[in-house]
Amino acid sequence: MGLLNFARNIGTSLFGKEEEAPEKITQHIESNNPGVSGLNVEVQDGVATLSGTAVSAEARQKTILMAGNTKGIESVVDNLDAPAATSEVTYYEVESGDSLWKIAEKTIGNGADYEKIFEANREVIINPDKIFPGQKLRIPATI
Repeated sequence: MGLLNFARNIGTSLFGKEEEAPEKITQHIESNNPGVSGLNVEVQDGVATLSGTAVSAEARQKTILMAGNTKGIESVVDNLDAPAATSEVTYYEVESGDSLWKIAEKTIGNGADYEKIFEANREVIINPDKIFPGQKLRIPATI
């Protein structure tokens, strides 16, 4: 996957000092583990580097989003081992005024399908009523 960029000044606040970031991000990912083992997180100058083994391409994508949607992280370097993706996925950046309903209307064509987006991002979105501008979400092609 390589490098994915995020908005550094927004997101879930997990750490105060960058030295705390690897441990706090690891704890965050492991508490809602999307299917990754041997996770190692390194952070330097707002860049998180992830390594370990993901059970699927979906687990890889969710792990990257969980790290990247953290306040203080502006990009993620993906060094995770994972099986190749079997389907296309796109990423949607939440805009001001968005809700999951509006995102579903824009991306799927039916706002009532917002739960599908929530389920595809369950580890990334803890509360479906609390998404924030700049947050990145997965929109799998198979929704």
